[in-house]
Amino acid sequence: MEGLLDFVLRDILTRVGGVDRCVSEFIRVTHTLLPEHVFLRVIPELANGGCTPSGVPVRAQLLGSDPVCLAENAARLAGMGPHGIDLNFGCPAKVVNRHGGGAALLDDPELLTRIVSAVRRAVPAHMPVSAKMRLGFNDDSRAVECAQALADGGADELVVHARTKADAYRPPAYWERVNDIRLGVAIPVVANGEIWSVEDAMLCRQASGCASIMLGRGMVVDPGLALAVRHADAQAAAHPGVSWDEMKPLVGAFWLLVCARLEVRQQAGRLKQWLNFMRRRYPQAEEAYVALRTLHDPALVGQWLLAHGALAADRS
Repeated sequence: MEGLLDFVLRDILTRVGGVDRCVSEFIRVTHTLLPEHVFLRVIPELANGGCTPSGVPVRAQLLGSDPVCLAENAARLAGMGPHGIDLNFGCPAKVVNRHGGGAALLDDPELLTRIVSAVRRAVPAHMPVSAKMRLGFNDDSRAVECAQALADGGADELVVHARTKADAYRPPAYWERVNDIRLGVAIPVVANGEIWSVEDAMLCRQASGCASIMLGRGMVVDPGLALAVRHADAQAAAHPGVSWDEMKPLVGAFWLLVCARLEVRQQAGRLKQWLNFMRRRYPQAEEAYVALRTLHDPALVGQWLLAHGALAADRS
């Protein structure tokens, strides 16, 4: 989720718990062998054993359409210790699709196989190579064919966002089509798309037949969602959720990380971006978003957070 679920938010969300693994934002590969500092900029967890500070493994995601160039970059990246290489065949962004990347590749199953095969050969045998796809570009008529092409190329796992590129992010997600894919390949399949609640997670699993799910925007909105799903899996009492009082110090920690790691011009916007998502779950996030919406000076944002208990008064 480019520009949203970056290393800062990965750090904060994995502090909450319930997450098995993260996937990085995609790193775009064109015709260049990228230097290591580019990978580290997007995935600083590579300097921490490939894990977030909470110890959650991170799989590095690449996006491109040139099998040779992707393989070369995957080999370099693999040497830096990620917990796997993921290939993006699902991005619906026009600028990406226009250059033959992301979901646009779903119109060329043969190329999907060549890309995965090249990357699989380039990285150590013990390192997982996974792929994320949508159901198709304009329609889902080749969904199973594309999944089989990825499996034939040597993908160890497949994540399926249950919509086409043309569907964008409009509901519903077609989880039952993920089941068709699951039945058509011999590798593990993970279902993704339109999972906002525990009930959604259970319905997705039922319709897709997948034991594993990937959470995206749903966990940005509700950072306690993975924990709640865990409780449901264990048939435990319903998880009470993460209260706003519990979220406040996490918002403060997010802000401190943003201020430490991002440029000044980006800082206020990043906080407002997350609050804009969370106001779907927390009325207090709505209040914070409205109060901060017109503020751009990080000092003023920090003062507001301090006054409302998200930052400790004795911080230095």
